Amino acid sequence: MTEVTQTDEATTTPLGAPDPQPHLQPLLHDLASCVAAPGVLLTGLDGQLRRGGVSGWYVSDTRLLDRWEVSVVGSALDVVRAERRGTARHAYSCVARSVGDLSTPDPTVRIDRVRRLEEDHLVEELTVESTGGEPVEVHLCVDLGTDLSPMATIKQGRAGDPVGAAAVPDGLEWTAPEGAVRVVAEAGVETDVDAGAGRLSWRLAVGRGSPQTVALRATTSVPALFPGGRPQPWSTAVDATDVRLRRVARQGLSDLAGLLLRDGDDRFLAAGSPWFLTLFGRDSLWAARMLVPLDTDLALSTLRTLARRQGRTDDPATEEQPGKILHEVRKETLDLGEQRLPPLYYGSVDATPLFVCVLADAHQWGADRAQVRELVPALRGCLEWILDQSAATGWLTYVDHTGQGLSNQGWKDSHDSIQFADGRLAEPPISLSEVQAYAHEAVVRGAALLADLGAEPVPGLDGWAADLRDRFGREFWVDDADGGHVAVALDRRGDRVDSLASNLGHLLGTGLLDEDATDRVARLLGDPRLDSGFGLRTLSAASPRFSRLSYHGGTVWPHDTAIAVRGLAAEGRYDEAAAMAAGLVHAAEAFEDRLPELYGGDAASDVDLPAAYPAACRPQAWSAAAPIACLVALAGLRADAASATLRHPPHTSARLGAWSLRGLRLGEHPFDVAVEPDGRVVVTLPPGSPLRVEVL
Repeated sequence: MTEVTQTDEATTTPLGAPDPQPHLQPLLHDLASCVAAPGVLLTGLDGQLRRGGVSGWYVSDTRLLDRWEVSVVGSALDVVRAERRGTARHAYSCVARSVGDLSTPDPTVRIDRVRRLEEDHLVEELTVESTGGEPVEVHLCVDLGTDLSPMATIKQGRAGDPVGAAAVPDGLEWTAPEGAVRVVAEAGVETDVDAGAGRLSWRLAVGRGSPQTVALRATTSVPALFPGGRPQPWSTAVDATDVRLRRVARQGLSDLAGLLLRDGDDRFLAAGSPWFLTLFGRDSLWAARMLVPLDTDLALSTLRTLARRQGRTDDPATEEQPGKILHEVRKETLDLGEQRLPPLYYGSVDATPLFVCVLADAHQWGADRAQVRELVPALRGCLEWILDQSAATGWLTYVDHTGQGLSNQGWKDSHDSIQFADGRLAEPPISLSEVQAYAHEAVVRGAALLADLGAEPVPGLDGWAADLRDRFGREFWVDDADGGHVAVALDRRGDRVDSLASNLGHLLGTGLLDEDATDRVARLLGDPRLDSGFGLRTLSAASPRFSRLSYHGGTVWPHDTAIAVRGLAAEGRYDEAAAMAAGLVHAAEAFEDRLPELYGGDAASDVDLPAAYPAACRPQAWSAAAPIACLVALAGLRADAASATLRHPPHTSARLGAWSLRGLRLGEHPFDVAVEPDGRVVVTLPPGSPLRVEVL
């Protein structure tokens, strides 16, 4: 991800005008978001699309419409109902109190708006009804407009000049070099078209029991980088005694379906809406990894999509290297002023080992063996990249060679995310602790996977992993009066970057830590300096740079917390894991059950709900997947596709109450898992299932 400082929507500056606050992006937290990748519609909470800020209808990082306002001549519209929880469908009801039967104090004219978003078009139905005794003429208007601006421009708090509209039959059209956008009223109602004003209008005679409907369809010829990946492929269902858990899990699954994109026949998850509605190596991998027990095919198709773009050569301009997995893909250069990322950008140090881990997970959960085998060349390329890139220092490191790329290239990629306990920023090349953990897991499991498939081994993997584990225990450990902890990173001099941060959670379950370090890390994750009660803070509250609304310096990221939950559960620490997962469930209440990319690091002991991070993406794939990942982890499930066996502990934590997760799969075989009120774990197989269940 790429952080840009925020500003208020009202400060949006047109291109060519004096720009008193450059590089300040508009806010998102008070907008309704409707998503059907690669399309997204952002409106006010009342459903109106007004000019300003980031509001608009987008496809593939181009704003196709920046205005879609409904009005009735002679009356204001008051919203009386808003359904905004749907991923690709929103609905609103308004009353026009100044028209209709005015002999009664009750409103008699009502307008229902139902909009449905598809990957490359938008449909809205406006139904006008009256309960008055006499027919009433309602003059209904829709004002439309666009600037056809690229997302990179809007992200900086700027906007393009309005594009003039041309009249077409029953509608309007806007054209620019990027393509055309058209909004047309479908047949049935006579439409007045005013191209100069950008207005469509209708004079509707509405009588009691005879509602009138106007249907509008917006289409575009602006090409999509990736087409949508719908329909939703999962039959997974969640039930729980805690209605909050049920809602956040269901919302997450719905949002994930809305974020699906395709590369040919291969599905993958876009990182998030609206800033990152495209392929991201790290994000797409982590989201697919969290969903492996539901859908190994998503993991395989994500891996194939990335393997097709795996690095082949050394190119400092794009950070490409042989075997390396990309960071992100865009239609064109992403120009954010001081940052300028090429359309195919490889500035990620962790996507490559994560590729191996996701492939190993998919294989463990019964992914098609032939399809796994087809990915062996990409697997070998990743493992060879790990060995090659760590040859000089013994660690996987990163540094931006261009001066215009990401200065930090782990998941915390903002400029100030890697800092010492005294607040000093670390200088690159930087070796992140969690990246060494990913690499250790990747090398160990990658070597085992090659052997299982009968593929040629990559020489030196076993010795490399053992040496890394030994050196990591010595060189990353920070001694202090509280019992010590693992450093966030090593800087260019090899000094330990000694701040206490959420990176610790990524180390668990990777095999990198010994028993004593595992115990210490688990206890620190529950420390109130890190655990806010709403999830895991990215940085300790004791840090001099801590801020509850700092992008990577004190906020809570749901996926980060879910990774810690997975790690704690993998180490058998179910109570600690459940307590952290409960924080996410609690926090989701603040966001209508849709976990955003990140939110404020407020303490649950101080406030009822956390603050919004105003520019956070929502939905975000790895946040949407976090509840499912937590439930699978808390069930303690261990899959072994080779023996068609599921293993689980007899009991787990009852902190989340009773719950069930249906529609999981080991290979082609479905099963359900439930946790009883006393924490007992129950796996249910359908009749005739070849799977075996063992209690650990």
